[in-house]
Amino acid sequence: MKSFEADVAIIGAGFAGLMAARELTAKGVSALVLEARDRVGGRVLNEDLGGGQAIEVGGQWVGPGQDRILALANAVGVQTYPTYGAESLHVRYRNGKRSTDNADLPDDDPDVLSEFGTALGRLEAMAQTIEVGRAWEAVHADDWDSQTVQTWMDANLSTEGAKLIMETIVQGVYAVEPRDISLLYLLTYAKAANGFANLIGTEGGAQQDRFEGGSQLIAQRVAEQLGDRIIFEAPLRRVTQNGDGIVLAADGVELHAQRAIITIPPPLAARVDYDPVLPARRDQLMQRMPMGSVIKVNAVYDEPFWRQEGLSGRAISDEGPIRTVFDNTPKSGSPGILIGFIEGKDARDLSGLAEDQRRDAALSSLNRYFGDRAAKPVRYIEKDWAMETYSRGCYGAFMAPGTMTQYGSVLREPVGRIHWAGTETATVFPGYMDGAVRSGERAAAEVLALL
Repeated sequence: MKSFEADVAIIGAGFAGLMAARELTAKGVSALVLEARDRVGGRVLNEDLGGGQAIEVGGQWVGPGQDRILALANAVGVQTYPTYGAESLHVRYRNGKRSTDNADLPDDDPDVLSEFGTALGRLEAMAQTIEVGRAWEAVHADDWDSQTVQTWMDANLSTEGAKLIMETIVQGVYAVEPRDISLLYLLTYAKAANGFANLIGTEGGAQQDRFEGGSQLIAQRVAEQLGDRIIFEAPLRRVTQNGDGIVLAADGVELHAQRAIITIPPPLAARVDYDPVLPARRDQLMQRMPMGSVIKVNAVYDEPFWRQEGLSGRAISDEGPIRTVFDNTPKSGSPGILIGFIEGKDARDLSGLAEDQRRDAALSSLNRYFGDRAAKPVRYIEKDWAMETYSRGCYGAFMAPGTMTQYGSVLREPVGRIHWAGTETATVFPGYMDGAVRSGERAAAEVLALL
């Protein structure tokens, strides 16, 4: 076993861990990163298309207000470009019928849209009463954390169309079903992301832009700056604290440090052995934050044929397994790529099927939305994040009823020499790349104040 020493040990080379290491080393603090995989990026991953082009099979979008990931990208020379389709028609598939228009909601009935608009306004007003870093102290926190989003929908929405729109939002943003997630958590998450409109919007919203060369390129360039400060294929197994410091044991590696920043998702951090054991509330918090479920599909074509038909490449549907589609073509305009999302229950149902069955099911969805050519890609790329050993799901960990009010107060609270980061701990844009960067900055600042 190789033994190393550093002022600070960082677990995970996603954006949170990389940013923490970058901040600390810039201040002259020695930091070493232990990464379980053979690569950087965590839940951000590019797939090589050849010819110097790549597409994203993990996190990819960025939008207004996500200043920290944008600043990091700019610092390492990665630029953005707009998501395609602002001026084109979107596909809607509802009750077995296909239509096109400029809207991106799964129902266009005026009564449905009116009811949904009223409901969304109520949710926005509720969210505004929450202080994100202390959501459990909100006046109505106990009430909102005692119910699922589904419970609230059933009590406040009368039309199936409005319920469908809300269900689509929950699946698309959190990769869960409305019956899985706490209403308080949904409201807190929305407040932290500048509101529901920002969460679900493309132009002017969180899906507005993409990174040239793919989002993992940012992580790769930060890693180049850190050099040999990252140790790969070293999954964390045990953390031991004592009066002299902290020892982190990974496969083949032992790292001695004064402080540690753990950035891996809560359910993965729960699999690590701690000596002494973590406080009960912290331990039980990690047991109560499961990951969302998503399979991300990229279908590659010789050209973006849908653009010739005046289509944006976006589709939204009430029928799975793919319910949401975007044009994922590189900035160069070739090859053409449609990206489809299989989320929540749909993802869990398909995950157990054979690979060819999943492919057939996914392509049947694209065929419904974009015709026969969509069913015949030249290349098919899928990533089931629940099957990733060191992710166990995406987009992030979430909270069911009762978790935020009973355990949320310790989400960012250090335990002895252990500090916690990762996108789930962010108070601005949790679940996003930007939130991960912010959490790394925050944890680094905590450590710097104590060294």
